[in-house]
Amino acid sequence: MIDPLLAASRLASAGLEAQSLRMRVVSENLANAQSTGTEPGSDPYSRKTVTFKAELDRAVGAASVKVRDIDTDKTPFRVEHDPSNPAADQNGNVKLPNVNALIEMADMREANRSYEANLQVIKQARAMVASVIDLLRT
Repeated sequence: MIDPLLAASRLASAGLEAQSLRMRVVSENLANAQSTGTEPGSDPYSRKTVTFKAELDRAVGAASVKVRDIDTDKTPFRVEHDPSNPAADQNGNVKLPNVNALIEMADMREANRSYEANLQVIKQARAMVASVIDLLRT
């Protein structure tokens, strides 16, 4: 059987990895929120989404989080009339990414809070291990 403090650290570490990837994807979405296509009428940047899954960590004997998939959002692109844009079609319409900055910022905040929570679990587990070591010394 694995030590419960080690198990907590291992599970929190998996959470850190998952939320770190999520923050990278959200950052990429925000960076490309205005990226249009390169040719007239071409598709712009498509928003990416991250899905997670619970997976049994056999070493710990508990469910851990893993990234299931990084996929593109199927929401339709926004269309604006801007004939001066190089990506405009013959009608002067430009397809813009399906990225909503407000939603991305909310996702970033949620991912950041989850990351911080997992980091606190690791810090607390380390503090408990240090306390156990101190008790064993006396």
